[in-house]
Amino acid sequence: MTDARLESHDADGRPKAFILTGSFPVIRRNPLYLTELSGRGLRILVITAESYREQATAAMADTSNPASQITEIAYVTGDFTVQGAFVAGAVARTTAWRETYTIVGAYAVGDYLAEPTGLLADGLGVRSPGLRASRACRSKYLQRWYAPELGPGSLTVPAGERDTADLGAVRFPAVVKPASRASSSGVETVEDPAGLRRRLATYPDHEVVLVEEKVIGPEFSVESLVQEGRVIFASVTDKETSDSHTHTFVEMAHSVPSAREDLREALLAANRRLLDALAFENGITHSEWRVGGDGRPRLMEVAARTPGDGLLTLYQLATGRPLEPEILRVALGEPASYPEPHRHTRQVYLEHECGTLEDVVVDWPDVRPEWIGDSGVWPDIKPGEPGEGPTLRAVLVLRKRGSDLVPLASSDDRSVTFFIDAPTPDGLDALEQRVRGAIRIVTG
Repeated sequence: MTDARLESHDADGRPKAFILTGSFPVIRRNPLYLTELSGRGLRILVITAESYREQATAAMADTSNPASQITEIAYVTGDFTVQGAFVAGAVARTTAWRETYTIVGAYAVGDYLAEPTGLLADGLGVRSPGLRASRACRSKYLQRWYAPELGPGSLTVPAGERDTADLGAVRFPAVVKPASRASSSGVETVEDPAGLRRRLATYPDHEVVLVEEKVIGPEFSVESLVQEGRVIFASVTDKETSDSHTHTFVEMAHSVPSAREDLREALLAANRRLLDALAFENGITHSEWRVGGDGRPRLMEVAARTPGDGLLTLYQLATGRPLEPEILRVALGEPASYPEPHRHTRQVYLEHECGTLEDVVVDWPDVRPEWIGDSGVWPDIKPGEPGEGPTLRAVLVLRKRGSDLVPLASSDDRSVTFFIDAPTPDGLDALEQRVRGAIRIVTG
């Protein structure tokens, strides 16, 4: 909990507070948010799903855990596949907090509570992405509505119209994606009309589904810091997904910054057009793009929250500075800035054999696998010294020993990841191959 000697209060003596929302494991995984807010003397209020109550309660009670800095947690219920399911709960909990605290900021760390957070911020009069952006960034079909020229050819299939939708205009191969999920859940390639009909029948009746022409080509993301409608930092990330050899789209590697200098300006320009179309005001965005044979970036989706996986770690390794303090400065209306990357970094997720996870063996000097499946807290992976050679920074085991490893259908199915950096892209590629050969996932 915040040290009483550092607490900040308003003119009426009420403690000032900041709201973080999202999956509790993601908040716990990025403890710098908690440390930064606590250091400002702000009470930390968290809104997360009811399903995380047990682990959140245990983490807050452990004084060695960064989560012990949280003042209060509100738990909301709802189905992750139902759009807007968490809005009422978030508003109800914050209505009670508004009587006790002066809330000076709010920020969505994860996808599912991004829309409620935008509504809360609007009602509280604090900075946010804006109502349009908060809503559209949680709905893929609204992203197509506001920026139709940026996406591939697409068809929105409303809930309840699976059997009657006219699919005659769909071009194959096509990608089928639920409009409001995250972590690549439910996203698959289909090759023909029969496969499309079969796939549509697998989604819950209430889900809106997007059917899009598949863009064949490399995938990228663009991370942007936006303050008062102005982009103060933007960078392109190379991505690799499992669709190169399966029908799923699980993210398997991120590289910061992108090695594709020939596409950088086109991606940044498309991203700026997207932010303008969404009237984005304050916060960080993570937009995902594919570039086909015509060289034109096509929008896959955009999120108004912290980039997922280990991208925050990659940016710290690439620039020497963490992103979290700047994200909070934007949310609090303080001057914010961020340097350009000067080192090439990569996170790789390894594929695994299905079975029971027994062990992970790393044959590398001074590097041992770190099992974070129990604590959920990622280690603080520090950047190297200027001029340092290619380096393996960490190997993380994301699942508990004894877990069942299954085929990769969503991000939650991944088991082992590693972080590397190097002065040059070629050095990074060579190091990745060496590290891949040094790690063995043992299953039974």
